[in-house]
Amino acid sequence: MRALIVGAYAAAAMASALPAQQPADAATRAQAPDGRLRTEILVIRTLFASLHTPPADSFRIGTQEVAAGSTHQGTMAVARGDLAVRGRVTGNAIALHGDVIVFPGGSVGGNAIAVDGRVRTAGGVVDGDVRSIRGITGSILARTGGAGEQGAPVSTWGAMKQVLGWFAVLVAIGIGVLLFAERNLDVVVRSLDTQFARAFWTGLLAQAAAIPALLLILLALAVSIIGILLIPFAVVAYIIALAGLLTLGFLAVARFTGRAFFRGARDSRAVHLRSLLIGLVVYLGLWFLAAAFVWNPVAASVLRAIAVAGSWVAITFGLGSTILSRAGTGREGERAAPRVVDDLAWATPTPVTGVVAARRPVVTTKST
Repeated sequence: MRALIVGAYAAAAMASALPAQQPADAATRAQAPDGRLRTEILVIRTLFASLHTPPADSFRIGTQEVAAGSTHQGTMAVARGDLAVRGRVTGNAIALHGDVIVFPGGSVGGNAIAVDGRVRTAGGVVDGDVRSIRGITGSILARTGGAGEQGAPVSTWGAMKQVLGWFAVLVAIGIGVLLFAERNLDVVVRSLDTQFARAFWTGLLAQAAAIPALLLILLALAVSIIGILLIPFAVVAYIIALAGLLTLGFLAVARFTGRAFFRGARDSRAVHLRSLLIGLVVYLGLWFLAAAFVWNPVAASVLRAIAVAGSWVAITFGLGSTILSRAGTGREGERAAPRVVDDLAWATPTPVTGVVAARRPVVTTKST
């Protein structure tokens, strides 16, 4: 993972200097890769060295075709479009954000590789390997709306609006919890405060046992006909209950985090609300920062990984504290301290309750 991040940063640093080397001719510049595409190509060359991807200047922009009866010497690489092979390519045939299509009569002497696309051998011949890389690169490289694309990429403002939308939803849920289930939230926060390490390990075990527990419930229901009919309802109820525990736990962690900014303040509903808002800003701020850099695939991937890690840690702590406190329905705080009994309490002649205390028996001797 460290090598991946270092390689990605190196690719971004190199890409920032490459666009200045583009040709001055307007027609040629229109066909030259831009800075974003150069960054993507450098990331592919860093992470997938086995593809033998050529330099960015070797890529042709848009849909390209090797005509029937013609021969292209060496590797042919296309970006933001399809590569149609009707003739002969002696090297590799590579398409980035597009498909490699080998038609009847066409042949590829090397490998046929499609990154964020597909390789289709529609009657043609590929002497080497056929590789279609999708999914992995989809999370690393942002799709750019070029030729042959089905949709436009998510803009920076669009990604930021998604984060703001989630923030508004969590704030609304948090206010509802403070109004109608504040005691439960207080107990979960107190459990997190008194059993911090135990909450993390409990949450980790709960995450690992979530799917097995659901399977056991379904297996127990499957032993009877009525139970089989209840399986869909049980699945829905299980998902809703788990989502409720995760949400309550995350809100508790957010309030616990934001409370650090109000250590000297007296506990009140207003302080709890401000603590909750600050905690949500802290955790969703990581996602907002990643959304602000969506235009840069490398920086967005690194920031998104940090946001995922921070959210996972918060959810793990929250889930564990919610389970330990029985979703806020358990006893508040630690065990009750033992009652201290004064040794001279028996001697009180008239207690507050009005019941006369018993007198200590005294042995007397009769004098003669």
